[in-house]
Parts: sequence; C-alpha cells; structure tokens
Amino acid sequence: MALPDFKKLTQDKTAVPQWAQFLKEGQFISYSNSYTSKIYFDLFDKYVYPCEETGDIRYYVFDPVKHGADPDKKYPVLMWLHGASNSLMEEGCIMCCGAEQYASKKYQEQMSGAYLIVPLANEERLPDGKILGTWDKVHSKPVKAIFDKVCEENSKNVGKKFVMGASSGGYFTWQLLEDWAGYFDGAIPISSFYIPDDKALERIAGETSLLIAHGKHDEMAPYEEAIVPRLDKIESLPGCIPFFPEWVYNGDGGVSSVFYGFEMGQHCMINWIQHNLMFDGDIPCDERLPQGVTGWIKSVCNK
Repeated sequence: MALPDFKKLTQDKTAVPQWAQFLKEGQFISYSNSYTSKIYFDLFDKYVYPCEETGDIRYYVFDPVKHGADPDKKYPVLMWLHGASNSLMEEGCIMCCGAEQYASKKYQEQMSGAYLIVPLANEERLPDGKILGTWDKVHSKPVKAIFDKVCEENSKNVGKKFVMGASSGGYFTWQLLEDWAGYFDGAIPISSFYIPDDKALERIAGETSLLIAHGKHDEMAPYEEAIVPRLDKIESLPGCIPFFPEWVYNGDGGVSSVFYGFEMGQHCMINWIQHNLMFDGDIPCDERLPQGVTGWIKSVCNK
C-alpha cells in the first residue's frame, strides 16, 4: 500500500499530522477505532465518595458478578484513571479512560471476569479554557479509599488489584504506586511524562508487575524527554514490559491520528490499549503480549 495522498487529504479537510512525513512505504493513517464506543455505559453503576479535601468524588463500577460471573470465584479489580479534562464528559469518561471495552463480554471472558472502577476528578473548565482540578497528590488518599471500599463491599470475590491510566492518569498511576507500597499487583502507566526516580522504580517493580506504554511519536509527552533519559533503568526492571512502539496504531493497522483542534493521535495510546493491543482479527501487536492486555492481566493473576 502506498503512502497517503496528503494533497487529497488536505483538500478533503482531513487533518494530516506533522509526523506523516516519517511514515514509510506501506503505512497509512487511520482516523477511527475499530471498536464501537458508548455501548457499555449501562453496565456501570454510579456512586459518590464524600471527600472534603477534593470535593465529593463520583465514580463508576462494573461488577462482574452482577452481570453473570460465578458468585463463588475471585476476580481482579482494575481501576482506570482518565486524562486531563475527561471527567467533564461524566459517564463518557468511562470510554475515554479506557475502561469501557473491558466491560464487554469478550474482554470479560478473556480475563475470566474483572471488576472495573472509574473515578472522576472534580475538574472545571475556566472561561479561558484552562482546566482546574485534574489528578494531583491530594487525590491519592480518597482514590485509594474508593478502591478499598469497592474491595470491602465485594470481599468474597476480590482477587488481585490493578491500576492503569493514560496521560495525567498515567502520572496518577505512578503517584498511587509511590504512595501505597505493595498495594497493587499490576499497573499500566500510559503516555505519562512523569516517571518516579530510580529508587522508587526499583521498589515498585519489586512489588508490582508493570506494563509501561509510550509511543515514540507522542505529541504531548515527547518520548525523547519522558522516556529516553530513563530508558536504561526501565529496561532493567524485573517483571516489567516496556512497550515503546515506533507508532501507535488503530485496530485496522493504520497509524493513529486524533485531531481535536490539535493532533494527539500518538499520545492516545489508551485507544490501542482499549483495543487490547491487538489488530483486527485478534492479531497481537507484540510477541510478548500474545493475548494482549487481557492476557497480561490474566497472567499476573495466575502468578
């Protein structure tokens, strides 16, 4: 397949990313995900956690037992952390943070069931467009308390604990791992500019299985700045899979472009995570992840 016809795309008013110049013969740009969104929201129940420090925190929970899973078995608990401004979408945040497709019958079967938690930061958009209230250290204690609450209310069925998030949610994933030593069994920090120092990384890797995901053409958290200075340390961590692909793709095999006033397709690794790091036809994107993210979660649960 030839390179995209950039002149035609421009005439059709389709965004052509600056990074398109680096595509090689046979690569093409993809502007949409293969999976269907906004179809699993009804499977999540909404709750509110009272909190004076941050304001009451809304959160959503998918309960596998409520939706047909064996009431006598244990299931992993996955907390998904959204990126900046996404909480303004309310239930739409379930999609944006990456959790929605993991409530699907297919993904639930691949994981042998899982609880899903989606907390929302109390974000506010000012008239000038600035966003206030996104994830910060002050959220660490109440968000951990939400995780505890869900586990306590479902203690008979709770298995291993996971946390994952992209962009500012990636930062907050690291923050929770730093603050709550030994609490999480698995974690997926995604497209995060922030990475803990070497000592913290060593401690975290000794307690938690890690899948660290970051694209090399990330528009908002440049790989050369966020990852390269820490690459040797990350690659030396035991039990860690550093997933740093040259390109972030959609399920159709096209290089991902997402244009909302500015290009951020390569920053949106979460879309590929929500596609289970698989191409259409259940073709794995990495030989280390033959069953994708759901398979990785199941492998951590079986340790």
